[in-house]
Amino acid sequence: MTWDTTMPQLSMHSPIGDLTLTEEDGAIIALDWGWGRDQDENPLLRHACDRLDAYFDGAPDPFADLVLAPHGTAYQRTVWQAVRAIPLGQTRTYRQIAQIAGGSPRSVGNANSVNPIPILIPCHRVVSVQGLGGYSGDGGLTDKLYLLGLERAPIPAHAHETA
Repeated sequence: MTWDTTMPQLSMHSPIGDLTLTEEDGAIIALDWGWGRDQDENPLLRHACDRLDAYFDGAPDPFADLVLAPHGTAYQRTVWQAVRAIPLGQTRTYRQIAQIAGGSPRSVGNANSVNPIPILIPCHRVVSVQGLGGYSGDGGLTDKLYLLGLERAPIPAHAHETA
């Protein structure tokens, strides 16, 4: 997704590739794969990068204090709120999230596929009853498996067949 270039951005290296955070009005609104063109190291973006570094180093619940303001429809934001409530090291199925947020497993998958703040809104923790499901990260299912492994989350029995 392309954001207004006047919004502050800060990029960082991570084990799954370069990541760029975008801030608007004191909240994180995006996390994109790749290195951003412009770099603006303001306190919020520096703190968010530090929290991501802590996450990749295995810190428990490193994102609890981050203010997130993802742009999306009311339904998408409801799904993302339910996804954000999944504890570190656990997974939920698309069906379980649909029971919380409404809609269907497919609509939950569609909302997750456009999640503008992956990792911080941990859509990688949402899995199919038959395997991993999908993942919109740059490395696709390889990234999803990496993040679930980092968190020591249960990986569905058929996950490696779909990866």
